[in-house]
Amino acid sequence: MNEYIKKPELLIPAGNLETLKTAIIYGADAVYIGGDMYGLRAKAKNFSLEAMKEGIAFAHEHGKRVFVTANITAHNKDLSGIRNYFRELKGFGEHCPDAVIISDPGVFTIALEELPGVELHISTQANNTNYETYRFWHRLGAKRVVSARELSLQELVELRANIPADMEIETFVHGAMCIAYSGRCLLSNYFTGRDANQGACTHSCRWKYHLVEETRPGEYLPVEENERGTYIFNSKDLCMIEYIPELVKAGINSFKIEGRMKTALYVATVARTYRKAIDDFFTDPQIYEENKEKYLEEVRKGVNRQFTTGFFFGKPSAEDQIYEHNTYEKAYTYLGTISSEKDGLYGLEQKNKFSVGEEIEVIKPNGDTLYVTVKAINDEEGNSMDSCPHPQQSIFVDLGTTLDIYDILRRKE
Repeated sequence: MNEYIKKPELLIPAGNLETLKTAIIYGADAVYIGGDMYGLRAKAKNFSLEAMKEGIAFAHEHGKRVFVTANITAHNKDLSGIRNYFRELKGFGEHCPDAVIISDPGVFTIALEELPGVELHISTQANNTNYETYRFWHRLGAKRVVSARELSLQELVELRANIPADMEIETFVHGAMCIAYSGRCLLSNYFTGRDANQGACTHSCRWKYHLVEETRPGEYLPVEENERGTYIFNSKDLCMIEYIPELVKAGINSFKIEGRMKTALYVATVARTYRKAIDDFFTDPQIYEENKEKYLEEVRKGVNRQFTTGFFFGKPSAEDQIYEHNTYEKAYTYLGTISSEKDGLYGLEQKNKFSVGEEIEVIKPNGDTLYVTVKAINDEEGNSMDSCPHPQQSIFVDLGTTLDIYDILRRKE
């Protein structure tokens, strides 16, 4: 493997403490999260300061890292709050975040002042499309820059060859694609007053659109002749799991997965599959080649909008868009994560209804999948139940096999 750069970091998203722990257990090298403010996923549950501190401590105990997003486009009114926020992060001491992800030069300046010793990473929101931009941020003190999603693989190769060796490249390899350039969208603000660049995106690109001719108001013309309408901005999701060798040879240091608003099931499914694909490739490229279809089949089990390779091999075409609907394809339903054991039964918080007698699956962090039948369900008081219809109810199950903490239950749809 001497011809390849060292194994890349696998960077997984987490929208709450549950998914952070899941990401770590299921194979992440690092996790990126958002606080209650100053990140671009305001609709995610996100982390209070206490939850953030607990999550970072958990990651550090497992030898992993946590990056905190502060990548809004800041206005004057945001600056004093951002400075105080960074001071609070610094107050975490040994469990201070390992890096802060920033897009705004003003916020970057404040971070330099308030977070000495913490790595500063430049968000994709900063439109990082060329090696001079990387050099610029490197001179200012940035450790890493997240490449714009509009870059091709060849452009990334050229970029790597023209930046300092200690400058890191982080690149999105899986997840939702945005209609706007590097995610800097104005549609949401225009239609609803909710600013995507302040973290309040309404995902306007997924809406159903028609044309209206200026002199015929109220007369809606389909953009494409189709009785279901059309979704002209609705991209398929990115998936590069079949191109790990190309990404490694390009010199990418961190493989980034999108999805801070996704469930623990999605995080576990994608994390463990990319973990295995990367590890297999670095063990023996032939093992990786022989298993590519299996990797792809497994990531399809996470919610998705079908898959595309984005801009990596050229500009996307009509084949990279979905015109019929704006919904996810959902192959599996998340039932819960095992959190305890009591008298031979295993406890979890129910996420979706399931019943005694159902056939379900158990996925494990090591990549194994068990196919089991639900033998029994009890409530917290030990009363037997035929099913568990109430979300977030604490229950105990017998699945006829030994389980472990962090095993995840799912049901094929």
